[in-house]
Amino acid sequence: MMKNTYARTLDELARIVADTEGFFAQHNIDESLRMKVDLSLEELFVNMITYNTETDHEVMVEMAPIDGGIAVSLTDHGVDRFDPTLGGEVDINAPLDEREPGGLGLYLVLKMADSIHYEYHNRVSKITFTNRTDVGESEQHV
Repeated sequence: MMKNTYARTLDELARIVADTEGFFAQHNIDESLRMKVDLSLEELFVNMITYNTETDHEVMVEMAPIDGGIAVSLTDHGVDRFDPTLGGEVDINAPLDEREPGGLGLYLVLKMADSIHYEYHNRVSKITFTNRTDVGESEQHV
């Protein structure tokens, strides 16, 4: 398991990606999952630091190898509740000028993750998602 904290700045994205790359190599996790994990991590981290402005706590990222893949958690302290699993559907077929801004990133995370779980207690928000190589689209769940 890896557990690191990251300052609330976009500059940390490079370090997060480097840490993910090292974790994949160390645990021999299938590289075909890297893009999904990196994109999901980036989207969730950026949302936390952009919208959870009531705190200056670092964001904790944990990674653990699981059978056939990886589990990733992001924990944010001192924040209001925001459950990304309740994100609305995005009409990706609508013309651009008819779309509502926002929500596309979380929509993509929900589509890419094999599972996603949200916990909130005492102003601590934790999002955990998994990606596996052996899960078909019909088996994905929130």
